Amino acid sequence: VLFYRLLSEHLEEMMPIVYTPTIGQAIVEFSQWYQRLHGVFLSIDRPEDIERSLSQSGRKPDEVDLVVVTDSEGILGIGDQGVGGIQICLGKKSLYTAAAGIDPNRMIAVVLDVGTDNLALLSDPLYLGRRYARERGEKYDEFIAAFVAGVSRTFPHAMIHWEDFGAANAHRILDTYRDSTCSFNDDVQGTAAVVAAAILSAVGSLGQRLSDQRFVVHGAGTAGVGIVDLLVEMMVAEGTPPDEARARFWGLGSRGLLTTALGDRIRPFQLPYARPADEVADWEPVTGRSIGLAEVVHNVHPTVLIGTSGQPGAFTREIITKMASHTDRPIIMPLSNPTSLIEANPADLIEWTDGRAMIASGSPFDPVTYQRRKYAIAQANNAFVFPGIGLGVAVSRSTRVSDGMIAAAARAVAGLADPSRRGASLLPKVSELRHVSATVAIAVAEAAAREGIATRVLDNPVQQTFDAMWTPVYPELIIDDDE
Repeated sequence: VLFYRLLSEHLEEMMPIVYTPTIGQAIVEFSQWYQRLHGVFLSIDRPEDIERSLSQSGRKPDEVDLVVVTDSEGILGIGDQGVGGIQICLGKKSLYTAAAGIDPNRMIAVVLDVGTDNLALLSDPLYLGRRYARERGEKYDEFIAAFVAGVSRTFPHAMIHWEDFGAANAHRILDTYRDSTCSFNDDVQGTAAVVAAAILSAVGSLGQRLSDQRFVVHGAGTAGVGIVDLLVEMMVAEGTPPDEARARFWGLGSRGLLTTALGDRIRPFQLPYARPADEVADWEPVTGRSIGLAEVVHNVHPTVLIGTSGQPGAFTREIITKMASHTDRPIIMPLSNPTSLIEANPADLIEWTDGRAMIASGSPFDPVTYQRRKYAIAQANNAFVFPGIGLGVAVSRSTRVSDGMIAAAARAVAGLADPSRRGASLLPKVSELRHVSATVAIAVAEAAAREGIATRVLDNPVQQTFDAMWTPVYPELIIDDDE
C-alpha cells in the first residue's frame, strides 16, 4: 500500500524510477539480483504446465482483470533480454495501478521463456532462463496458442496485454488473436493511441482534419505501422475512403521508402503502405541507392513527420527546414527512446522552424525557451492511454479490444489538452495521469458498449469507473474496548 501511495501521489517524479529508463538496468541485471517476484515464468519446453502455473497465483477465475505478458525479444531500446523481461511486465503492472487504480491483486505478470539470442546471457553462468537460442516457427506459435488458451480457461475475463514482442511477432500475434480473445498490444496500439492523440490535438488547434495532412513515418516497423493503422481507421471514421486514407502516408524502413519494388523484402504488415514503384521512379536518391528521408521530404512536402526509427539525429536541419518551408505549423514527433536514440532534440526543432513546430517526443524534455517564449514539450508516453484502456475493459468486461476503443482512447486524451496557444503542450501533464486514465476508461467502456462487445450494462459509467479504481489506503483498525 505504501509503495502505491508514494507512486500515485508522485507519478511524475517516480515514473522514471519504476519504469523507463531505470527499469532497463533492472532487466539487464535481472539474473544478478536475489529477489522475490510476483510473476509467472512459463517455459516453451513445458506447455503442459501453463494452466497449473497460472492457477498457482491463488486467484479465482473472476479475480483477474489483466495478464501482462512478454517474450522479451524487443525490450525497450535494449532488445532481447530473456527472462529478465519479467521486470517490464511488473513495471507496467505498477503503472496500471498508480495511473488507473487497477487493484494490483487483480493483475498477473508473465514471461514466456522461449530462449534468447543474447549471447551475453547464454554465456552468463548466473542467467536464470532457458539456455538455448530463441525458438521460432511452428513450435513458438503452438506455445503462444497454448498460452492464450490457458489464460482464457483460467481467467476468462482477463485482457491479455502483449508487451515488447519482436517486430516479426508483435503484429502477427495481435492480428491472430484480436478477434477471438480480449488482447491488446501496447507497443502497437498503445503507442498509436498516444501519438494519434498528440496529432489530433495539433490538427484540431489548426482547425484542420487528419485527412488534410501528409504523413511521413521514419521507422515503419511495429510502432510506426501501428500508428499509421490507427490514423487510417480514424480518417475512415471521418468519412475518407480507406484507399485514399492510406495514400496520405509514406513509410520508411531499413531499406528506405517502402515501395512495391522491394517485393518480399517488405513485411506483411507494411504491405498496405508500400508506394507504387512507378510513383517514385523519377525520384533521384542523393544519399545512396535507396530513397531516404531527405528525398521523401523533398518530394512529399509532409505536414506531419513521425520518427520511430531509433536513428539518432535522423531529423537534420536540412530536412526540417525543407519541411517547414512548405507548411506553416509543421507537426514533428521524434519518438525514439531512450534520449540517445532520438531523431532530433526538441530545442533544435524549435530553432530550425523559428518556433513554429508543434512537437511531441518519446522521452521527457524540459521546456524550451526560444525568443523569450517558453515551449512545453509534450511527451508521447503510452502511460496516457494503456492504464485507461485496461480499466475501461475491466469496467465494461469487454470481450475484445476494438479499433474503435483505441480511437476513443486517443480522442479522450486529445480532448484534455489545449494547444491553441503557441508553446502549449499537445498532451496533458504526466502529473494528471489519474484523471486522464479515468477519462480514457470511460470513453473506452462506452465505445465497447456502443459496439456491442461489453458484457456489463453501463448504466452509470462515471460512477462505475470511479468505483472500480482501487486507492492505496490502509484499512482502518477499530479496537473494541468492550470485548
